[in-house]
Amino acid sequence: MSGSKRRLARDLVATAAATAGTAGAGWGAWTFLNGQARTARTVIPHRTDNAPNGDGIYGPDGLGPLRVRRGEDFDLHVMVFGDSTAAGLGAEIADETPGVQLTRKLTDETGKRIRLSTKAIVGATSRSLTGQVDAMLIAGPPPDIAIIFIGANDVTSTSGVRASAKRLGAAVRRLREAGALVVVGTCPDLGVIAAIPQPLRTVIRQYGLRLAAAQAIETRAAGGTPVPLADLLAREFLAAPDRMLSADRYHPSAAGYELAAQILLPAVLAGLGEWGSGPLPEPPEVSAIAEDNKWSARTRAYLNRAARRR
Repeated sequence: MSGSKRRLARDLVATAAATAGTAGAGWGAWTFLNGQARTARTVIPHRTDNAPNGDGIYGPDGLGPLRVRRGEDFDLHVMVFGDSTAAGLGAEIADETPGVQLTRKLTDETGKRIRLSTKAIVGATSRSLTGQVDAMLIAGPPPDIAIIFIGANDVTSTSGVRASAKRLGAAVRRLREAGALVVVGTCPDLGVIAAIPQPLRTVIRQYGLRLAAAQAIETRAAGGTPVPLADLLAREFLAAPDRMLSADRYHPSAAGYELAAQILLPAVLAGLGEWGSGPLPEPPEVSAIAEDNKWSARTRAYLNRAARRR
């Protein structure tokens, strides 16, 4: 068993043992949670399709996407790296993907013509970022703005937190050395995925939040700007999963991607010097609403109520 899987096993057993109130939960808990993981994999479909492609040139007043031709003018080049969330899997049309939504918001705010290119790959982990950056350097000049969404697949594949964060940091450093402004949407809070049964969902959630914290440290050290996507767990996301999640119940919908674009926009504008003099918003690493709704908090509340009744 690899080091990362041993750590995940330890966390699974610790969570189940704490829930049961006895160390006897042990490997019986590990077997139980493995069964839950198999169930979750049958509920959440394995996607092999690609997200809609929205690459092209966009401008104010809804212009675009225009096909990129030799000599075509644009003011800024935005490039998106990462996994299926970065690509926009779950969106029905290209305009619903996070890259397009962010690019259109940037054109409205700046009045500039902006080219969008997507290097993100469905199923990618942080290990895949090296190849995506290599492909960018081979294809042509670096972008002005690099956007990265990564982390969910590192959690579900039980990659080590430290190693995954270090790989992200290395990619950010290479992009910064190439002259790009880099904004990273750190690992989202997977506790919002109701298709993952409890208590497995709580364990995966904690694993993801540890990864997000490590990603933020490595991103800052490499010269990038981290944005905590745990803030996606707003009241609307938890209260209306049918609206915020796509049909596969795992990837965001158009509404979920719009929220992601809104969260990233201030950091991108600030990096471009277009934000103004006001302070940037500071979204929380962990949504207070998510904390109130997580399985362990509800269990404690139930036990407290039962104790008061007795």
